[in-house]
Amino acid sequence: MGFDVDALRKDFPILGRTMDSGARLVYLDSGATTQKPLQVLDAEREFYLTHNAAVHRGAHQLAGEATEAYESARHTIAGFVGAAEDEIVFTKNTTEGINLVSYALGNAGRVGPGDRIVVTEMEHHANLVPWQQLAERTGATLDWFGLTDEGRLDLSRIDELLDERTKVVAVSHQSNVLGTVNPVRELADRAHESGALVVVDGAQSVPHRPVDVTGLGADFLAFSGHKMLGPNGIGVLWGRRELLADLPPFLTGGSMIEIVEMDHSTFLPPPQRFEAGVPMTSQAVGLAAAVTYLESLGMAEVAAYEDQLTARALELLGEVPGVRIIGPRDLTARGSAVSFTVDGIHPHDVGQILDERGVAVRVGHHCARPIVKRYGIPATTRATFYVYNTPAEVDVLVEGVRAAQAYFGFA
Repeated sequence: MGFDVDALRKDFPILGRTMDSGARLVYLDSGATTQKPLQVLDAEREFYLTHNAAVHRGAHQLAGEATEAYESARHTIAGFVGAAEDEIVFTKNTTEGINLVSYALGNAGRVGPGDRIVVTEMEHHANLVPWQQLAERTGATLDWFGLTDEGRLDLSRIDELLDERTKVVAVSHQSNVLGTVNPVRELADRAHESGALVVVDGAQSVPHRPVDVTGLGADFLAFSGHKMLGPNGIGVLWGRRELLADLPPFLTGGSMIEIVEMDHSTFLPPPQRFEAGVPMTSQAVGLAAAVTYLESLGMAEVAAYEDQLTARALELLGEVPGVRIIGPRDLTARGSAVSFTVDGIHPHDVGQILDERGVAVRVGHHCARPIVKRYGIPATTRATFYVYNTPAEVDVLVEGVRAAQAYFGFA
């Protein structure tokens, strides 16, 4: 392993917190949001202390420094995913990035009556509802790839779904519930043969494994800063340069205009065309600091370490009678989200027992209700691991599950 987890944890003071129950915090909810290292907090604070001003708007020194910090962040983040700087659009989060694409494609007339939009049954609502809405607005048809019992995409209908009618394929790179890593390159190559565009939800992949947009083969990729050690309120949309240049703006107003007359306006080229208003500069600076932090660890090393934690969780939870893991049971094309149910105990009750022991997990349908419906369950308990977790914390999770069984009389 390329980094010292015990030393790394000192960058996250919150991990040393004792909860109201008296138990020490075991944070296993990074799939929802990650904790922030001091380096990220310091970068944001330093910006506000020394450089704060509105970017792209002033001729004074502070405005120049703020603009340089903002565009330097774009450069850093572009390099992280192998993109060109003018292909990186700052958004609030993954959800906004996907909505930007769906609205712009509709407004550009790229999707219309009789066309098909293809999604998957494992999508987060952020990569499902916008396409439902686009289909409703345009008269297009929404269809989807189903799931196998093992939690992987069922590609048996690929020839039917990816044909000349298909205009958009929207797919998560890594499922936030199942942990499944999808074959995006394979899907993208097939979709492109039919002339379709491919939109990827990278919220759960970019923080956890090396992602290069060129190798991925997609046309758009969206991800969120708060899921990769960065601040809330900042996300990224990557799009191929020629596609962004061909799309109309999503939001309009200041900062994205070229010429404004009383009866018409013209717009700047991307990425500024899609960044209306004063942007979230300190958050961009903080996200660049998070990227620098992750790069210092090495994304291949991050993925390898998470694999160790995930393997341990799958093995130990698999040994507990009555525990059913929802998703792949091995590490093949799999990330670090581990969702499970416990016979006879509602996931919310499991989560409550874990919380009393200091273990923070997510319970519910995880903004992916079609998944739990597919597997005939009301919800799951989900543990998601990241660079600051330890094998001992996996053990605490499993002990907590056994404690829940004992409490409800199922031990």
